[in-house]
Order: sequence, then C-alpha cells, then structure tokens
Amino acid sequence: MVEGTGGFLEPQTILKQLDIRDNMIVADFGCGHGYFSIPLAKAIPQGIVYALDVVEEALEAVQSQAKLEVISNIEIVHCNLEMRGDSKLNDQSIDLALLANILFQSQKKPEILKEAKRVLKKDGQLVLIDWLVGSPLTPKQGWFVSKDEAKQITETEGFRFVKELEMDKQHYGLVFKK
Repeated sequence: MVEGTGGFLEPQTILKQLDIRDNMIVADFGCGHGYFSIPLAKAIPQGIVYALDVVEEALEAVQSQAKLEVISNIEIVHCNLEMRGDSKLNDQSIDLALLANILFQSQKKPEILKEAKRVLKKDGQLVLIDWLVGSPLTPKQGWFVSKDEAKQITETEGFRFVKELEMDKQHYGLVFKK
C-alpha cells in the first residue's frame, strides 16, 4: 500500500456536488482513516456508510473517530476489494460507491470496479476520485491511471459516465451510473 489522501481534498465540497440523500446506503471503498466516511455518515444520518479497507489499523481509526464524534451509522468491513465478494456486501445493495484514491494503489483496477458494480443498485452512483498523474503532490509510488484511462476502464466495466467533479489541483473526480 502507498500513502493515501493526505488532506488535500475537501470532502464537504465534493459531497455537495453529488446526489446524496438521507437514508442512502453508501460504500466507501478503501476508506483509509475515514476521510470521506465520517463526512458521509454525517450527511446521511438515517443511512448507512460501509467503511471498507484491507488495512485493519485504518478501520480502527475510523471506528475511533466515529465514537469521538458520536456517529453510529458507520459499519466497518475488513476486506480485500480486489477479490470478488470479499466486501461481504449483498448484490445490488448500495446506492453510492465511493472510490477515493484507491485505484492508484492497485494493479487490479477492473476487479475493484467489478466489485463496485456487483454491490451497486440499478442506477447506483460510482464516484471515482484519484490523483492527477504528474501533479506535484502525487505520491511517489503507485500504479497511476490518468483521468481518460480511468474513464475508459470504468466504462469498459459497464458504467455510464455522468459528470466530472470540480476538484483540487491534485485530483480528478468522475461520477458514473451503473
């Protein structure tokens, strides 16, 4: 694994650009320390956020932060998102899947997207955020994918491009529908 978000993204600014409603069921793929999980949980108090990660320490950090902020709608799931079904989520059970700074950490991008597609409901949203190749603050290690490549890979997996998000100068953000 390589370094994650690093605090450049502004989750609230990004979430305002998404079609988020209370009572949603959201999966934060590769949640890290909850950079998006915590704000998502606050945005959908009647919904559920599944915080998914392969790193147990990251999940413990999410759980601790949720307790500190008295947030009770986050479910922690230790899993390998490169393995079909390992998210333990039911087929077509998720309204929105967020993949923030996760694709660059994997050589198995199609497998991660297949798992997102499996769990997303019909017309569910896939939000893909990742590092801009060559930006000054991009991590030194990883298997980076350009915005165009990410769009192509995601569309190849059967998603329909909806819009591009306004982002900082280090990332791109794309929204797709299943």
